[in-house]
Amino acid sequence: MQTTASTDCSIDANEANFRAEVLDESQRRPVVVDFWAPWCGPCRTLGPLLERLAAEGEGSWRLAKVNVDENQRLATLFSVQSIPSVKAFHKGQLVEQFVGVLPEPQLRSWLEGFVPGPAEEAVEEARSLEAAGKLPEARAAYERALSIKQRHGEALLGLARLEATAGERENAERHLDQILPPESERLAAAIAQLRLELQAGAVGSLEELRLLATKRPDDLEAQVAYGRGLAAAGQHEQALQLFLEVVKKSPKAGAGEEARKAMLEVFGVIGARSELADEYRSLLAAELYK
Repeated sequence: MQTTASTDCSIDANEANFRAEVLDESQRRPVVVDFWAPWCGPCRTLGPLLERLAAEGEGSWRLAKVNVDENQRLATLFSVQSIPSVKAFHKGQLVEQFVGVLPEPQLRSWLEGFVPGPAEEAVEEARSLEAAGKLPEARAAYERALSIKQRHGEALLGLARLEATAGERENAERHLDQILPPESERLAAAIAQLRLELQAGAVGSLEELRLLATKRPDDLEAQVAYGRGLAAAGQHEQALQLFLEVVKKSPKAGAGEEARKAMLEVFGVIGARSELADEYRSLLAAELYK
């Protein structure tokens, strides 16, 4: 049976102290909750590893152990159906989770996604500089983060965003391609949105694309380009309508195939299981498989 003494970096959590020791504490630093049970073999493998990494973290994050046999209401509240189930909280919100046992290198990478370190501090600085319009300084801070952690997803995305603003399309695409799972999955919507903006920006402004599409209604490539411009501008439903019309005219080749791919990109931005995505996924399937 696992026994975890309560320390600054590792505690036993239960229904009585969960709010204070996990949710409230997560306002100060990330808290990783390990839902486990004494009879669970994989839990006996993962638990000691998490405890060791928490100790190594020297208080930068906290491990909270929840015995599901003794705290079934907590397990139900957080939809724990299989153990070990690990959930990370920050600022009172669930930010990451996994089920099962991860190898130590993968577990360390998972923790790096939300536990602040020198690279994360550089990214936070870069975001502040970017928001203040100090773009050269922001770029330098993103690059500093990447010098610390070469494939830092947030830094790569931020650098690509600045490059897109500067018209450096190829560099931006290259940096987006370097973002690896699981960060590429977590950042999927932002990555998809930036790719749409890059593709649209490569062929003209939204007004230019609209004028061309209006002037040449039978030019399906022009319609796809305008659709990408609409999507990049956040007009997702209008973009999907336009892409679908192109697919209807050319369902399985050329511009129709480009329109189909563009629809999938928009689904990635708005949420693959969102109501709008579900609606247009059904409409797209009806056109492709009728």
